[in-house]
Amino acid sequence: MTPRKREEPRSRRRDRDRIRRTPLAGGTAPAAGPPAPEGAASGAGSVSPVGVAPAAGSLLPGGIAPATDFDPAASVPPPAPPERRIFCNRTLNLRGIRAIGYDLDYTLAHYHVAEWERTSFEHLRRKLLARGWPVEEARFDLHAYQVGLILDLKLGNIIKANQFGYVKRGAHGGALLDFDRLRETYAETIVEFPDPRFVFLNTLFSLSEACMYARLVDLLDAGRIPGTLGYAELYRLMKESLDEAHMEGRLKEEIGAAPERFIDLDPDTPRALLDQRRAGNRILLITNSDWPHTRGMMSYAFDPFLPEGVTWRELFDIVIVSARKPAFFTQEQPAFEVVDDEGLLRPLVSRPSLGSVLLGGHAGLVEEMLGLSGAQILYVGDHAYGDVHVSKNLRRWRTALIIRELEDEIRAQEAFRERQEELERLMDRKVLLERQLSLRRLAILRLKSEKAGGSRGQVAESRGAGREIREPGDRRAGAAQVRDPHSRAAAQRQASRRGLEEGVEATRQALSAIDERITPLARASAELLNRDWGLLLRSGNDKSYLGRLVERHADIYTSRVSNLLYESPFAFFRAHRGLMPHDAREE
Repeated sequence: MTPRKREEPRSRRRDRDRIRRTPLAGGTAPAAGPPAPEGAASGAGSVSPVGVAPAAGSLLPGGIAPATDFDPAASVPPPAPPERRIFCNRTLNLRGIRAIGYDLDYTLAHYHVAEWERTSFEHLRRKLLARGWPVEEARFDLHAYQVGLILDLKLGNIIKANQFGYVKRGAHGGALLDFDRLRETYAETIVEFPDPRFVFLNTLFSLSEACMYARLVDLLDAGRIPGTLGYAELYRLMKESLDEAHMEGRLKEEIGAAPERFIDLDPDTPRALLDQRRAGNRILLITNSDWPHTRGMMSYAFDPFLPEGVTWRELFDIVIVSARKPAFFTQEQPAFEVVDDEGLLRPLVSRPSLGSVLLGGHAGLVEEMLGLSGAQILYVGDHAYGDVHVSKNLRRWRTALIIRELEDEIRAQEAFRERQEELERLMDRKVLLERQLSLRRLAILRLKSEKAGGSRGQVAESRGAGREIREPGDRRAGAAQVRDPHSRAAAQRQASRRGLEEGVEATRQALSAIDERITPLARASAELLNRDWGLLLRSGNDKSYLGRLVERHADIYTSRVSNLLYESPFAFFRAHRGLMPHDAREE
């Protein structure tokens, strides 16, 4: 009997037909997916979705054809390279998302880190020279520090902590702290935020800051900085000078005059946002940068890669500049409307329409404008605290963290994979040998204890005195071999102890030999990505403190926004099953 075909629900047929009948702007039919949310169509004061097809022959990252060229009969497109994957901490169904907000710097626009941070460092150095501080010879070193490190303002140290807050590596000024000094200094210290003692280096913008602070600590220790300052006051004055350099606008003017020096273009990022508009999502830009910088960066990074006649402004339903995150998520700040390209402002007297450019404001205003809240909004940024921590904890928005360095980290791990597997095999062997050693040592202790117990039991020995014990193997006629049972037991214990001690020595030699093989591999593993600080998201066998923040606050994380092109706006990201140590099964 032929099974009856299940009838498609009427509501699903209606939604499917509506999608097929409704063309996007430009006449391109959208990819199949759920209908746009209520109110997503263009209306008064709103920006129509940009639905122009990609240029002929254009490809997604890795050579994947765009959705308009997708052949359902073809094989499934290849997965993203490991370093371009999207990683999921908490299950996220993009079909439930109705608006996606983005940060600007190091999220939608990436920079050549060495050039940007060196320029920022030089502007800071000139400010400090004006204070009379002797920083003439200070130089920026791109590889000296990394995101996720922590400034200890009490001791003037730069440290790296694991997920539990225990300090695993550190430096004072430009000198690394050895293991003994590190343990002595931080034996009773747990790093936890918020704590005014610690400053967390959240983004790539912090690298020049860390580099200068280390130099200033050395100068302060040498008595070369005027005034009576502590390490915390030293940081405050340095940070004040850095903020002044940024507020004066000279740094941004230099960047705007030669954007090709500073901006790392990614043509696929605007295409990813185009797909999200086609899928009916509202797109937001929420940045701490001012309007002139935002307009210049977005025009340079987006407009050349959009369809003809389309500018970056048409991608976004709401643009908010000078947002002052994290206060944007924690306070009801006043908002102003930006009414021209020069940044002229006017007070906001009523609810702004979609398509507006605002200065300031707050997350509640965004939710009111969109008619959305909480888990309907996804926010994407690069700042572990200012972008994802507060938006998730206070507004319950879904979160995505951009970690550009993740690509180098994963490539380094992939290149080291064979040696890492060898290291793990050796460590498994070492664990087995250590268990054997400890059990043999315990057996020796037990034999010593039995001997001590026997010497105290002389009463039992006297009761057996004079008894003859015939050995089973004695065949001599009329012969009776008399032996002292306590002497025989002592001899057995001695032989057993001798065998155990020989086994202990052999095991120790085996451990010494295996340690000689493990040591260079473990050192190389610890120096992956950065010789002094190691991997970004790991601290030895533990997650790093940054890794903990990523795991706790980012629903998904990836290296760049354009990685979303490997998926679709309707993707369902599923978290791996969380494991406890007792869940692991031995091979």
